Amino acid sequence: MSDDSISDDSRGRKAHCYEDLKQQILTQALEPGSDIDEVTLARTYRISRPPLREVLRQLAGEGYVVLRKNRGAIVAPMTHKTLRNFFVVAPMVYSAVSRLAAVNATSSQIDRLKAVQMQFRAAIRDGDVCGRALLNERFHAVIGEMAANEFLEPSLRRLLIDHTRIGMAFYDPRNARMAESREIAVEHHEQFIATIEAGDADAAAGIAVAHWELSRAEIELFVTPPSMDIPLGPLPGLEQIRERA
Repeated sequence: MSDDSISDDSRGRKAHCYEDLKQQILTQALEPGSDIDEVTLARTYRISRPPLREVLRQLAGEGYVVLRKNRGAIVAPMTHKTLRNFFVVAPMVYSAVSRLAAVNATSSQIDRLKAVQMQFRAAIRDGDVCGRALLNERFHAVIGEMAANEFLEPSLRRLLIDHTRIGMAFYDPRNARMAESREIAVEHHEQFIATIEAGDADAAAGIAVAHWELSRAEIELFVTPPSMDIPLGPLPGLEQIRERA
């Protein structure tokens, strides 16, 4: 085997490690805040520690992991503070990105967005929870590429990491209301494509806000489930009160 072949093989394993770790983090196969075992990863992906650390540095720069001095890397945590900031900033970033996408999108980017949407529809139809989450992330990442703004794109990428992880934690395909909201999400994606293709910046921004509100309602539905109708029995001490009356 030539030196070039060995080098290509090594680069391929490194690229696979990078993409696979991203997917595991987004789907919460690697949980927020969990330690990253470099020895195990190097063995799993058959790469040495230096290229693995290059991968981890790249993932840290994109917001997937946190590097700690002399303590190793961890998966980016989701704290109360980060979630609060997520809810505050998300509608502003999504709206601004969508507006710019309608102005700057190229025909090839629109074709890519349509292709991702076809895959997203298939994942919804097949009940593929991981596929749905990853393709939704990819759909909005393509919109971010359309926006072509070096200030907004890193913010969008960071938002999409936590948005995808939140979706994996909260989404329940058996919940009828959530299933209904997925159909609305599919339609919103179609409206994104139509407004961006038409170059209608205001309409694209409006769809972004409506799409965000749908996601927020899904999360609220999970964290505030309907009350359970359980008989609790008589109030303690009620009989004594009645006897004294």
